Amino acid sequence: MRITLRTLGGTRMRMLGLIVGGLLASTGSVVTGEEPAAKPPHVVFITGDEEYRSEESLPMLAKILDKTHGFRVSVCYATDPDGSINPDNLKNIAGLEALDDADLMVMFTRFRKLPDDQLERITRYAESGKPMVGFRTASHAFRYDGGPHAAEMNEQWTRKVFGQKWITHHGHFGDGKEMLTAVTINPPAAQHPTLRGVSPFETYSWLYHVEGGGDTLSDSPEKLLIGRALKSGHSKEADRFPLTNPVAWTKTYTGKSGKPARVFFTTLGHPFDFKQESMRKLALNGVFWALGLEEKIPADGVKADFVEPYEPNNSGNTKYKKGLKPVYLETGSKP
Repeated sequence: MRITLRTLGGTRMRMLGLIVGGLLASTGSVVTGEEPAAKPPHVVFITGDEEYRSEESLPMLAKILDKTHGFRVSVCYATDPDGSINPDNLKNIAGLEALDDADLMVMFTRFRKLPDDQLERITRYAESGKPMVGFRTASHAFRYDGGPHAAEMNEQWTRKVFGQKWITHHGHFGDGKEMLTAVTINPPAAQHPTLRGVSPFETYSWLYHVEGGGDTLSDSPEKLLIGRALKSGHSKEADRFPLTNPVAWTKTYTGKSGKPARVFFTTLGHPFDFKQESMRKLALNGVFWALGLEEKIPADGVKADFVEPYEPNNSGNTKYKKGLKPVYLETGSKP
């Protein structure tokens, strides 16, 4: 079912589409009266982690892309049969049908055990040559307890697609109460479009180990930002787990289609990190760059102001807001 609304007294047309079994998508296209405007990109956000409130941060980013930049957006959630968001439900993400016509897939999942049909939609998209963006726990997006998917999806898939698998981190400490990583721009990448408007900042995200001590990122990525652990549980093992590590990079992934896909990844993503404008600009610039729209990123970065209040719960297992219903997901659709 498609619903079209035309704004009276102007030429701006908004398309609000309900994707059956999936998602509420919206576009912001300008119609000249002579020929239709270019189709806005469709960005599909996939949430589903028990720890970092992706069910709050990704819809916030989606709303900015929709309301401020006129993108068509869809958000997929881990839900229970009653339609409530439940990040602890590892075996269901509703609305992945949206990937069938997505222009960009954005993932922020953790240790999912999805059924074959849902997993196949994600992996099929990844092999298509279309761009991808990943946040933090997408480096360990899946964890199957044996079976046909364990060997590939538990570690190999995330390393080849996003650049690294889960290895370790430098420790939680005062979760949500103190900054744990200082983030600076990697000088060789200072002119990269994703860094426009991004200033050095500190984050609540504890530093992930992705390289050093024998570990390397895959496919020689361009390292954009470097993080330095302000506290570390590995301080006595600095040779094995250095106190500085990349926290954002770009790379390409060439799958079965033979087409190289642009990939932007950041290991940052604590829910409170997104309260900082530099973090939001980094994320949204990454979306624009992945879509090949770097020429549309202004010198001070894309506009990243909140379109409504953002007050997420702190990170931590079981700390998600109970009873939340999906935003941009059709009410009553099958989970």
